[in-house]
Amino acid sequence: MSREAILSDLCDRILALAPGRPAAVAVDGADAAGKSTFADALVAPLETRGAVVVRASVDDFERPRAERHARGRFSAKGYYRNSFDYDALKTLLLAPLASGTSPALVRTRAFDLVTDQPVPARPQAVPARGVVIVDGVFLLRPELRDAWDFSVLLQVDEAEAMRRALLRAGGDSEELRRLNEARYQAGYRLYVEDADPIRQATVVIDNNDPREPVMQPAGC
Repeated sequence: MSREAILSDLCDRILALAPGRPAAVAVDGADAAGKSTFADALVAPLETRGAVVVRASVDDFERPRAERHARGRFSAKGYYRNSFDYDALKTLLLAPLASGTSPALVRTRAFDLVTDQPVPARPQAVPARGVVIVDGVFLLRPELRDAWDFSVLLQVDEAEAMRRALLRAGGDSEELRRLNEARYQAGYRLYVEDADPIRQATVVIDNNDPREPVMQPAGC
């Protein structure tokens, strides 16, 4: 299937859910797997089909820097255990979607990573036929997996993820490589061992070549 065909198929499957409330969709994967780009690519075809789409990212529910790095800047366990405020994500975004209230009043941001400060509350109304797409790492961990109506897991090789991460950072250095290897890639391995996201995802996609993603059998 082409990339366009995969996106079209996913959109059809998401809209076929018809849960009677806004659908919660997760786009999960390792750092630099292409999560935000893939999630963004779902928006237009969903809107063409008549859905009201709201985008969110787990990056806007991070913990303060001191908490994220409490185990050390290079800690894999700190990345997996201490990066995100899941209570805020559930309370402000996921629980209102599941409540059945129409429209659902949600917040798509709780924290500003740049200023390292909470952001003002700006609730957003999501109609019953809405679709909320959340991108981010660790979204299929045990405490979140039941919140999703549909989930996509993007798979990339570690070498490709490293290449993209260095490109995104605008350069290469021993420190950047150490940070990616020791914190991000090792932390994602902890997640795989703990949560087995391949078996939890609705759809698994090989995204090593984002121009030609490959749909894989889920649960394998």
